[in-house]
Amino acid sequence: MQPRRADSSTADLADEFERYRPHLTEVAYRLLGTLADAEDAVQEAYLRFTRARRSEPRDVRAWLTTVVARICLDELGSARVRRESYVGQWLPEPLVGTLSVPGPEDRVTLDESVSMAVLVLLESLSPAERTAFVLREVFGLSYPEVARTVGRSEVACRQLVARARSHVRARAPRFTPDQGQHAHAVEAFAKACFHGGVEELVRVLDPKVVLRSDGGGLVPGAARRPVTGALNVARLLLGVTARHAVTPRPSTVNGSAGLVFEAGGAVVGVMGFTVAGDLITELDLVVNPDKLRRVRHR
Repeated sequence: MQPRRADSSTADLADEFERYRPHLTEVAYRLLGTLADAEDAVQEAYLRFTRARRSEPRDVRAWLTTVVARICLDELGSARVRRESYVGQWLPEPLVGTLSVPGPEDRVTLDESVSMAVLVLLESLSPAERTAFVLREVFGLSYPEVARTVGRSEVACRQLVARARSHVRARAPRFTPDQGQHAHAVEAFAKACFHGGVEELVRVLDPKVVLRSDGGGLVPGAARRPVTGALNVARLLLGVTARHAVTPRPSTVNGSAGLVFEAGGAVVGVMGFTVAGDLITELDLVVNPDKLRRVRHR
């Protein structure tokens, strides 16, 4: 028995929605920090889209952006509760590769906003602050659009964005926008970490470097608190590489050069980097296997 052909209007709706799916996933990922949750939010937006088409929104992209952001705002409250009971440090699910390819004028802004370090920083904002900030500062929505999404007045939303902007600027990691310089620092790190010693590794690390590790309580030995200082970080990393036979390979991690670690035919870790000048200022290492399922083994 042949499957029944979908109604043409349903097919048209699906085709139209697919045009916006990458953008909506970008929005949801920046708000929620995991692709699984982001995709769930986008799918819920699709269901609402199919139900709302009778009202024919004039600007479909803007309408869908607002809808998916509202869904994420509702989810952020419960996500915060879950992360408070998370074992060890919570880091975003690493994005290996890119969600989409922004234009040249957007490259630096988007890469910075999706970096592991910035996403960790956004975790310290309230759900309303994070939503308002991401919609306004990253995606450029107008204040009336932000107000409709967050469910507050324009004046209140301006205050939310101002507080979030001040918080982010005060705590934002130092970084270099030069992707070539960033990649060179990561290459030097990998060489020192796997073929050098403490002195070589310390030379590529900022004296105040911070290493965050996310094992989710599932990986023995994963540091549950940030490790700070070049010497402490170097000793820890060299100790790990001495005990575990892992192979690093370069890849794009959250918009910039990073490393994927493989062992026994599987991906066992992903590391994102923040680089300022020639030195690495922050390292974010995800070894929680639940967050590595989407990363393909080479």
